[in-house]
Amino acid sequence: MTSTHQKVSAPPPGERKAYTPLTAAIDVEACFSLLEGRWKLVILFHLFGGKVLRFSDLEKCITGISQKMLAQQLRQLEADGIVERTVHSQVPPRVDYRMTPWGQQLCPALDSLLKWAELREQYAIQ
Repeated sequence: MTSTHQKVSAPPPGERKAYTPLTAAIDVEACFSLLEGRWKLVILFHLFGGKVLRFSDLEKCITGISQKMLAQQLRQLEADGIVERTVHSQVPPRVDYRMTPWGQQLCPALDSLLKWAELREQYAIQ
């Protein structure tokens, strides 16, 4: 059995992971895959800021999305730990959605991405 020359372990808590260009690209790609889908970012922007919305509220404010697609995208966001789903035991059933604390941390990152996109006009070749 062979071993690598580098010790493989997770960084200690509170210490940042050291990236190489390859590992950084792989990890960023994994982050983007969490947000893939036509409606995920639209859903997230409606939930940012600590908003709690019911399924029907999300359906009303996202023009063009079907119930099936909304449910599918919300399930994926929930499975990835970005959105939290709360079911209230009442008749008729009420389901609320909100960002998890980790999901809420996306807000500054997406704001930075928007600012970066706005810079494109400044750097466009005249």
